[in-house]
Amino acid sequence: MAPNELRADRPLAGDRIPATPVAGGPPKSPPRPPVPKRRRQNPFGFFGWMWRIGVILAGTMVVGGGVAAFGFYRAAIAELPDIQWLTTYEPPQMSRIYAADSRLMAELATERRIFVPIGAIPRRVQQAFVSAEDQNFWTHSGVDPIAIARAALTNVENLSTGRRAVGASTITQQVAKNMLTGNDRTMLRKLREAILASRIETAMPKSRILEIYLNEIFLGAQAYGVAAAAQQYFSKGLDDLTVAEAAFLAALPKAPNNYNPLRYPDAARSRRDWVIDRMLDDQAITLAEATTARAEPLQARPSRRPDFVPVGQYFTEEVRRELVARFGTEQTTMGGLVARTSLDPTLQAGAEEALRKGLFAYDRRRGGWRGPVARISASSTDWLPQLEQVARPPGALPGWHLAVALEVRNTEARMAWIARADPRAAAEPRTMTLPLDDVQSWAKPVQPGGRLGGSPRRMQDVLSPGDVVMVEVEPATPAAGRNRGSPEHLSLRQLPNVEGAIVALDPNTGRVLAMVGGFSFERSWFNRASQAQRQPGSSFKPFVYLPALELGIPPNQRLLDAPIEIATPQGLWRPGNYAGTSNGWVTMRSAIERSLNLVTVRLAQEIGIERVAATAARFGVIDNMPRYLAMALGSGETTVLRMAAGYASFANGGKRVEPTLIDSVQDRFGRLVWRPEGRACPECATRPFQDGPPELTDTRRQITDPIAAYQMTSLLQGVVQRGTGGRAATGLNRPIAGKTGTTNDYVDNWFVGYTPDLVVAVWLGFDDPQTLGNGETGGGNAAPIFRDVVEAALGDSPPVPFRVPPGVALVRLQTDRGQTITEAFRPGTENSARPPPNDADLFGGDANAAVPDLPPAFGVPGVQGNPGAAQRRLGDLY
Repeated sequence: MAPNELRADRPLAGDRIPATPVAGGPPKSPPRPPVPKRRRQNPFGFFGWMWRIGVILAGTMVVGGGVAAFGFYRAAIAELPDIQWLTTYEPPQMSRIYAADSRLMAELATERRIFVPIGAIPRRVQQAFVSAEDQNFWTHSGVDPIAIARAALTNVENLSTGRRAVGASTITQQVAKNMLTGNDRTMLRKLREAILASRIETAMPKSRILEIYLNEIFLGAQAYGVAAAAQQYFSKGLDDLTVAEAAFLAALPKAPNNYNPLRYPDAARSRRDWVIDRMLDDQAITLAEATTARAEPLQARPSRRPDFVPVGQYFTEEVRRELVARFGTEQTTMGGLVARTSLDPTLQAGAEEALRKGLFAYDRRRGGWRGPVARISASSTDWLPQLEQVARPPGALPGWHLAVALEVRNTEARMAWIARADPRAAAEPRTMTLPLDDVQSWAKPVQPGGRLGGSPRRMQDVLSPGDVVMVEVEPATPAAGRNRGSPEHLSLRQLPNVEGAIVALDPNTGRVLAMVGGFSFERSWFNRASQAQRQPGSSFKPFVYLPALELGIPPNQRLLDAPIEIATPQGLWRPGNYAGTSNGWVTMRSAIERSLNLVTVRLAQEIGIERVAATAARFGVIDNMPRYLAMALGSGETTVLRMAAGYASFANGGKRVEPTLIDSVQDRFGRLVWRPEGRACPECATRPFQDGPPELTDTRRQITDPIAAYQMTSLLQGVVQRGTGGRAATGLNRPIAGKTGTTNDYVDNWFVGYTPDLVVAVWLGFDDPQTLGNGETGGGNAAPIFRDVVEAALGDSPPVPFRVPPGVALVRLQTDRGQTITEAFRPGTENSARPPPNDADLFGGDANAAVPDLPPAFGVPGVQGNPGAAQRRLGDLY
């Protein structure tokens, strides 16, 4: 058999050979060894429980995290602001107030901002901010994941250095934060910011988002928005900015105060160069432009604020209050309003100077010397630093200096002060001699109780070494009789205690041309022209005489000037004239020219105090005047502004005057939003030029007839020409009408007067009512101030006569004093004046004679029959 031959009786390798052959069948495999049984684990054992608990905890954490995340998301979107208003949002803008000559008076702003639409912002300026703040602005959808990841890595690396964490907010997120979500540092706010940023991106284009950002962002130095910042740092418009300047502005949002170029020039330059590099990376500029920009020095040229009108602070504050009352504080300070006013800066300056002059004159006559501002050492080495620490008194005029008396002799004092041409310049001491004759005539010491001592005989009676006082260097005047060889001399100054107010307005329109509310707005914001309620005294008398003229009583009617007793609940009232005398029968003209109180009370008694009260109300002087006869002498209360408006109706022919300070108000887009009533012109915008000017309708209310108004003007001209107001027209050489006013105990001094085109009301007094001193009258104190204001307003302009209305009968006659004048009568009343009677009736003749009633067209309550008979029981009036 071959070696490889298989034999059937041999098993193949690997075949298992049964140990015991079984006959009659195939061989069986041997049995497998028994496998040991595994022990079953208890399903409720320790590890089973741990496994199940772990699964439950993991599931709970997943579910809880999901619920928490959902709750966090719901909290983030809860009360999320509506972004729709952003589509029409306009950043806050400052409001401006302009004078009548278009000069800027004031800026009202919570934030100084100049809004510029995106189309007017140069592309390079836009890209500078994009490169510095949000390089992927044009491509992301509100949130930049790449920037977030980069910021996260940077913050991890900075953990050990202690550096401040960097952010990854996009420009859109900054808009959301600034406008809608606030600045609190919480995760909830960041989530709200991200959600809102995504919504903003879907609601408006990128250009609109960037426009809001560039106009809203704060860039330091009180500048909000790129336009205001360009003006503030470089005195340039956006179109004039260089690449380096645009890059500097873009460097500011991160930390405006830390990159102020005046305080931290190195940090500002480094940050600017970083922005230039970012712009180069973004290919917003070329390499050559970047090189040039880096080499450019960072020279900040802070802009000067616009030149404001240097006068009229009381006027401006009155306008601000009116704007707030009409439009609200928010719209006034952030609405971009443009208010054009009626202020005449030249007249305002003249009125302020006239009031100061009058107050100084009174103070030198009655105020005495009230002592130094402070006391310091007069040592040659100590006075300079000590003087620099003395606060300048509020209200001190710009030309005054705080000076210290270094040496005081009998006839002079050597004064020293710090002279600075520029507040930032070094102190330059200056000395000059103050002569005794400058103070001898007025610097009487004020004794306890307010009494004045005698005139000083030597300089030691006024000053002591170390006294700090106010002085002014004045040019030498030949009339002064001192320092003839010197081009200038020194004068002692002090702030007056007395106050005053002036209002000047146009009687035809009511436009207030000037308003002075006190000596100094810096010293007191209280506006005595519009806020102080004072007794008008005899300046109220025209509103007593006018009803008589309206009733047809002629100006030459003789009235009784004699003592009178009036029963009141407080006892008998015995009014008297200023001079303490009576004159018997006098004409109405003479009575008002000489300001006779007794005639005025009798006239008010005869025509009825109700009629006087109605006249005061329709002229706007006193709205609800108490019905007491004492009111006829001006014991009610009113304001300087109201008195000026009341007299304006005499000048304009009897039309009601509503004083206004604002001519128009426009919104930020130039649309007219308000104009005073009565100045509407519907045809002005539509009437063709070739058709000529439009016709304006006079809507002013007629409150007295033109004839009565002109008769009152004629009477008030007599007050200036022959009566108590003579000093009001000195040297003016033009028609002036007006009335003086002096209240009991010389507490208030008034003069209210007018020309055909200007009304001026003047008041003097103390804020805390007290006497100005015996003999201090409106004719002596207020009338000269009126004269100076009119001179400043009209100058050398040709005189204009008062307009005579149709129907007035002008008759030449003689006054009580024998002067020939032209008197104004109603037609048919030229010969109606009755002679003095023998009985005590005011008008004479029959006590039951009827006095003509005023036509009802003027809204004056009529008096049937003799008005005197209706007012006999004077006790019923109180």
